[in-house]
Amino acid sequence: MQSTAKTVREYLASLPPERRLAIETVRNVILDNLDADCEEGMDYGMINYVVPHRVFPAGYHADPKRGLPFAALAAQKNHMSVYLMGLYCGCVDGTQDSALVQWFKSAWAKSGKKLDMGKACIRFKKVDDLALDILGEAIRRVPAKLYVDMYLKTR
Repeated sequence: MQSTAKTVREYLASLPPERRLAIETVRNVILDNLDADCEEGMDYGMINYVVPHRVFPAGYHADPKRGLPFAALAAQKNHMSVYLMGLYCGCVDGTQDSALVQWFKSAWAKSGKKLDMGKACIRFKKVDDLALDILGEAIRRVPAKLYVDMYLKTR
């Protein structure tokens, strides 16, 4: 169920209280660790963080009018998700994890939390499922310019 909210404030207001609190908590972790060259907004029916055209003029290859997707946060039907595209770009050849992804998985395991992860999607039912410090560090480890370099290498 994709949101039709036009602003982050509208998106958050549309969520039930428990989910709103979880999404706001993760959002604060993202904002506290996000590179100044990234921007928050709404796209694809979720809270989105992009490398804007002022930093990467080419934009997203699938739709150059959009900034380059960096991260996203969403309340889905059966779970909530945080998307970290830096981890997706951190997959060396589609099968082998980069040093960044290896660090992330190892650090998460040490946290004692169970990791429910796809290539870039980390699914959770409640905020206590997340290792928020590891999430923040993963965002901090991939500044916008490094992410653009990673993105260009994987294209």
